[in-house]
Amino acid sequence: MLYTVKFAKYFYRKIEFFFYSLGEFSLMVYGVIKSLPLVFKNRKLILEQMVHIGVNSLLLVSIIGLFTGAVSSWQVAYQIADMLPLSFIGSATPKAIIIELGPVLCAIVLAGRVGASISAQLGTMKVTEQIDALEAMAINPVRYLAMPRIVATTVLLPVLVIYASTVAILGSYIVAVFILEVPSPAFINGFKSTFEIADVNAAFIKSVVFGISISSIGCFFGFQTSEGAHGVGLSTIKSFVISAASILVLDAILWNFLIG
Repeated sequence: MLYTVKFAKYFYRKIEFFFYSLGEFSLMVYGVIKSLPLVFKNRKLILEQMVHIGVNSLLLVSIIGLFTGAVSSWQVAYQIADMLPLSFIGSATPKAIIIELGPVLCAIVLAGRVGASISAQLGTMKVTEQIDALEAMAINPVRYLAMPRIVATTVLLPVLVIYASTVAILGSYIVAVFILEVPSPAFINGFKSTFEIADVNAAFIKSVVFGISISSIGCFFGFQTSEGAHGVGLSTIKSFVISAASILVLDAILWNFLIG
């Protein structure tokens, strides 16, 4: 009986904390939406974040894209061995890359690099009372810190996804043509036969939603940081784990609306 009571209290505290956090998150998102008319005024802050998020991520995204495409070709070749001609690789891999692998893998990688970075930056500012100093100077931390990061991530993630998907298709082509000896015209014709602009639109919508999710979660955990350096590390871990989980959940939901 005693353990049942303890479990009930523990469960109640977790539910209470969840709804409290959900309310805090909603207030932050509302503050970001209210700050959107000031985007042009804060363009310098947004451009600085775009450089950090976009330009500094190009090498990592290129490596992820290239090897994702290469592994996709080998995987498809393994799956269709003795059943279909290898020229089918040109039809299968680019479509899977555009719809699924490009947006999801790119978003998860950026959740680790960008989302965790945002959480660590804001968390450090929180525990060193820099955010309190901004409030003392009548500067809204949500407008000054969160809004530029969320806008920059939302704008640039679709660009990075398109770039990563292009590099991945190139990696798939290289493996298929130069290693698996698929004729180049067969790969290209297979790609043309299955390519649809609706797939690109679906990938674009996915990447916008993922960008909002990654940046807003990173900002939220940064603002909620406490307990010094230990709290910064904890917030960074939470930001990445929850961002990665949200990407997979949102991907499953969006699949039914956009493609299913």
